[in-house]
Amino acid sequence: MTDDDLQRWREQVRAKSIAKMPERARLVRSGGEPVADLYGPSASDDFSRIGFPGEFPYTRGVQPTMYRAAHWTMRQYAGFGTAAESNARYRYLLSQGTTGLSVAFDLPTQMGYDSDDTLAAGEVGKVGVAIDHLGDMRTLLSGIPLDRVSTSMTINSTSAILLALYVAVAKENGVSSDKLRGTIQNDILKEYIARGTYIYPPRPSMRLITDLFRWCGEAVPQWNTISVSGYHIREAGSTASQELAFTLADGIAYVDAAVAVGLQVDDIAPRLSFFFNAHNHLLEEVAKFRAARRMWAKIMRDRFGAKKPQSQMLRFHTQTGGSTLTAQQIENNVARVTLQALAAVLGGTQSLHTNGMDEALALPTEESARIALRTQQIIAHESGVADFVDPLGGSWVIERLTDELEASATSLIAEIDAMGGMVAAIEAGFPQREIQGAAYATQLAIERGEQKVVGVNAFLTEERRSSGKLLKVDPQLEAEQVARTRAWRAQRDASRCEQALVALKSAATGTENLMPRILVAVESGVTLGEISHTLRAIFGEYQEDPVV
Repeated sequence: MTDDDLQRWREQVRAKSIAKMPERARLVRSGGEPVADLYGPSASDDFSRIGFPGEFPYTRGVQPTMYRAAHWTMRQYAGFGTAAESNARYRYLLSQGTTGLSVAFDLPTQMGYDSDDTLAAGEVGKVGVAIDHLGDMRTLLSGIPLDRVSTSMTINSTSAILLALYVAVAKENGVSSDKLRGTIQNDILKEYIARGTYIYPPRPSMRLITDLFRWCGEAVPQWNTISVSGYHIREAGSTASQELAFTLADGIAYVDAAVAVGLQVDDIAPRLSFFFNAHNHLLEEVAKFRAARRMWAKIMRDRFGAKKPQSQMLRFHTQTGGSTLTAQQIENNVARVTLQALAAVLGGTQSLHTNGMDEALALPTEESARIALRTQQIIAHESGVADFVDPLGGSWVIERLTDELEASATSLIAEIDAMGGMVAAIEAGFPQREIQGAAYATQLAIERGEQKVVGVNAFLTEERRSSGKLLKVDPQLEAEQVARTRAWRAQRDASRCEQALVALKSAATGTENLMPRILVAVESGVTLGEISHTLRAIFGEYQEDPVV
């Protein structure tokens, strides 16, 4: 298709049609970029840019057979109330066919506070499970075969502590750490950009991350040491290209930090993983995942000199878009989640969580969690899409969108590089401002009715909320958790705990790897809050400057 061919079609065919029936207004993608009137082959087409699945640049997938050999891991994110309640939900999900656990922690746990801390009041167990000490982790994992189940833990500023607790429980159950498989999110940079559950300033936080990299390489070699997360960047309002750029820029910053402390790229890169959002624009989302793989392969090979193919492969988990769910007509969210899950599968995800239809209002009920899981299972076993490797590869639309997203994201990464890298860019407020601008533009488009949201600004009904049952966390559970935490402190060996904290404080003031000290502390009975407060005293707390 030449430019002359396209011009002839536009003038002689398309124009006549538009004269009779004008096109719909606002045909745009997530960032307001216009959707072209036609996509077709171009002179720049080059199969080597796409390649074969399982080969560089991995545009078409990191495995040559993709889901023809095995489906993606169906990893339903869950956690609420107490460790015992969450354990029951995990066992239920495993009985229903999930193939991996994904642990949600409550806000105090994420922020480094024990449940009996005054700053934890009212938040214990509300958005995830409360884990204060080794006893809680024992209960959370009771009866779960840790040598056979892969576990993902969505935790960042306290990730070193939670991983140490997990390893300690496995050891008690006779499972050596080299048998453990899973992922710790451990992505602090996106907390400064988009989410806010940080504790320490960026640079000591990066030390904790590289300490965990080194320790896991020796002690927990099958563990994915970080899940570089674009999910929360997109939830904060970014466009698809911003999600792509800022996520990969964070990944670059983590590899830079690892290299700076003497780690070898080909030793750490195979254990890096990524975590993306899936939104409603199905074709753009598929293209985003394909562009991410191609970009990361080139970044690792050309920027960092990675030699191993495994170092160049971007492996990622996907979660459907929580911010796209509506409190109005919540049953419509089943359709949204289905579209988003399909985009993730068509884009080649390794692992997938599907949101419950009621999550705009509360944590998912058991029924809505089951429907969300069944959505994945129907896609896997009934749709047929898993029988094909990169089923949309070669589509003129998909290939153009993949190229456009790569070009846009690459340009943003170049801006970040010019600022001195992602840590410096965050300190300057660059990604925060970019995301805020995109989120504001989207909200204006919705409020003006330019962007339709079914059940919110279009196709309204009299009843604006479902009458279905919602999950409510019993407030009494907080009091019970507080009592258990205080009882734990009363029965432990206080002298042993004090010695462990003194040793941790000494290590934090120097350059010693902190992970062995943290493991000794949790095994001694020290609580998550006590470890976090000890490190606060050395590292300080991050104070965000408002971005305007």
